[in-house]
Amino acid sequence: MNFEEAFKGKCVVVTGAAGIMGRALADQFEARGAMLCRTDVDAAGLSGFSVSADLTQDKGLDHLLSEVAREWGAPDVVINNAALYPSAFMLDMEVSDWDRIMSVNLRAPFVLTRGFALQMIQNEVRGNVINISSGAARKMRRTMVTYCMSKTALDRLTKGFALELAEFGIRVNALEPGFAAGSAVSELPQEHVDRVMAAIPLGAETTAEDVGNAALYLASDAARNVTGATLSVDGGNSAGSLDVYQDKKSPL
Repeated sequence: MNFEEAFKGKCVVVTGAAGIMGRALADQFEARGAMLCRTDVDAAGLSGFSVSADLTQDKGLDHLLSEVAREWGAPDVVINNAALYPSAFMLDMEVSDWDRIMSVNLRAPFVLTRGFALQMIQNEVRGNVINISSGAARKMRRTMVTYCMSKTALDRLTKGFALELAEFGIRVNALEPGFAAGSAVSELPQEHVDRVMAAIPLGAETTAEDVGNAALYLASDAARNVTGATLSVDGGNSAGSLDVYQDKKSPL
């Protein structure tokens, strides 16, 4: 699908824009004519209109909302991409760590979606919100329980906002990237990467471009009748795994 200049003049907010995925998402939209607000806890080095905002703090959330309102009145597209991905057993996790994960992965998308939706309504913008979810929303993982819970709740929050904002013409969807070996903060053992890749039906990892293309679709008029949905961009991994039958081939 060709989205050349499909977002010309559109205002797009991307949280977590300093990360690999956030940068790629922002660049994809900017390349197609959009005006970007890139935001992260430290926006130093981010190009154009950028806002430093600690999403664990109310003042950070309020600052982001007020800066966007001052600059644009309201955004057309909001991408809640910022997330924490820590690894720890529940027995070792401090309550403060739990609170921090939930504040970024769940509370911030709630506060920002509500705040930006109010701006859209006031300015009669029929915009949309894209929440970056994860396959972890559907399958619990050891040492990742809090992250999994936050993404499960984010999927439900997506559907809830979709229902309540539909009357204003505001669409809310979730986008679920698949396995990307290069996006890990720490290097993954090759044996682990090979095992995961062998279980993916299409046999390919998810690139930032894959996720960007899906986001462009969800934010475009081509998806004008899509809301409350979760789009998996994972090579079929959410449909099922090849782990058990990977040694069997089709008879064709």
